[in-house]
Amino acid sequence: MRGDHTPAPALEQGCRRDGAATIGGLRRHTAARLAAAGIEQPALDARILVGHALELGRDQLLMLADQPVPDHAEARLDALVTRRLAREPVSRILGQREFWSLRFDLVPETLDPRPDSETVVEAALAATGAGPLEVLDLGTGSGCLLLAVLSERPDAGGLGLDASAGAVAAAAANAARLGLAGRARFEHRDWRWGLAGRLTPPRFQVILANPPYIPTGDLSGLEPEVTRFDPIAALAGGPDGLDAYRLLAPQVHDLLTADGVAVFEVGQGQAASVAGLFTAANLEITGIRADLGGVERCVVARPRR
Repeated sequence: MRGDHTPAPALEQGCRRDGAATIGGLRRHTAARLAAAGIEQPALDARILVGHALELGRDQLLMLADQPVPDHAEARLDALVTRRLAREPVSRILGQREFWSLRFDLVPETLDPRPDSETVVEAALAATGAGPLEVLDLGTGSGCLLLAVLSERPDAGGLGLDASAGAVAAAAANAARLGLAGRARFEHRDWRWGLAGRLTPPRFQVILANPPYIPTGDLSGLEPEVTRFDPIAALAGGPDGLDAYRLLAPQVHDLLTADGVAVFEVGQGQAASVAGLFTAANLEITGIRADLGGVERCVVARPRR
């Protein structure tokens, strides 16, 4: 694999028309650079980066494929590609990620939302009936879980907590841009010091969480897109990946209303262990939901009656 300063290969034949690079040729050339460096999905990343550099959408890239590239765009694109060759994720380069068909701006203090986490939103919506809801999001990051639920439930409000002040500010900014600031509030709090009796309201109909769950020993084996650019505090879950669940499970019962529901994301192979921690904390497991890849991705629990 090449390093951060992978030289740009010569432009392929047909990339230039009347002496100027064409948009389609530049896109193919960019994909070839990324592929040569071992980047996964080079064609997709090339389309996104070329579109961003030229400020063109997907359809425009196709329609204008034979048009010459503006002089300034190649230099701008080369700067973007250099960052991708350094394994910076496209979402970080663009500073945003789509989640639940909503756009979330990212900062270094926030986890990059993954499509698998939409399973948490689906489970929460399926587990709640009609009527007003108060939602608590533990470790809110960009605010994606809380704001996705609020976008579907106009009768819901919520509170997002995070130990990072930068993440709290980013979540609040996302809520404002999405028009949800009136129903979402965010606080800088660390769940390690206990939350019961310290929140307003004191109990919630829904608790959401995507805690850090990567076993410490597995961190070094993750893709550099993760280890170099996601906050380690949002990833590292202790020796077995379950430290956060051990801290939170005893608190969940006291933070839920009698008819409330908790929906926690879990890592691959962790669902049974997390369910056991919840059961020991006087919670009843009502479901384990798999993501689109078939991995058991979240545990759903209620107070035992």
